[in-house]
Amino acid sequence: MTRPYSEDIRGRALARADAGETVRSIAEALQISPCCVTKWKNLRRETGGLSPGKIGGHKKPVLSGANADWLRKRIRSGPFTLRKLTRELAARGIKTDVRAVWTFVHAEGLSFKKNASADRARSSRHRP
Repeated sequence: MTRPYSEDIRGRALARADAGETVRSIAEALQISPCCVTKWKNLRRETGGLSPGKIGGHKKPVLSGANADWLRKRIRSGPFTLRKLTRELAARGIKTDVRAVWTFVHAEGLSFKKNASADRARSSRHRP
């Protein structure tokens, strides 16, 4: 994703607009899109400033705190599938999806293996 234009170029564009220059000539001179100038004019009129809005950010994970503690205990208590865990969380009123549960399980290093570690170490070709 591209970065927003600096407040310097925004200010220069609006100074030209205040002097009576057309939006298209400003855009051509500064090598920006004409709609940028219009949007910046509206931004200044509505907020009184030219600073760009926040881009991106970090979404707080749903599976944190008490929910995470419950999920860890549930995973350690026995076999599970990601879909089953998602349904159990929904029954507890926690809206999430399979991908979020997988991300949590993977990040925690928690998984349920059906086979004992000794069985996984041996190859099926070498069994008597």
